[in-house]
Amino acid sequence: MHEHGLSADERVRTAGLRPTRQRVALVTLLFAQGDRHISAEELHDEALGAGIHVSLATVYNTLHQFTEAGLLRILAVEGARTYFDTNTSDHHHFFVEGENTVFDIAPGPVKVTNLPEPPEGMEIANVDIVIRLRPKR
Repeated sequence: MHEHGLSADERVRTAGLRPTRQRVALVTLLFAQGDRHISAEELHDEALGAGIHVSLATVYNTLHQFTEAGLLRILAVEGARTYFDTNTSDHHHFFVEGENTVFDIAPGPVKVTNLPEPPEGMEIANVDIVIRLRPKR
């Protein structure tokens, strides 16, 4: 059992998806360790390491399906590299350049003010702040 008391199978069903063996295995990997930020490539490597035979394309498709279903939040931080966040609450991130690591900023002091009015018929879903870090020179 995971947070919210859902099994991997139930979590896939809740997302409105058929709980195929591969999806259930990927959900298990994603949510076994609490909140994390992971790229499709990293999850694919973990799956292969765990003996789950799945293509990178399937991992990508599954991550995007989970994102659309609200199970994951997508984070585009570094050009072509996309990270998927298992914590879907509103929060912000640090990104360490050169290491390609992402971690949460502790809740609290970050405030975004003076946001523009969204176009008619639209609303702001969320605001992602990524603060890029590097070692002091």
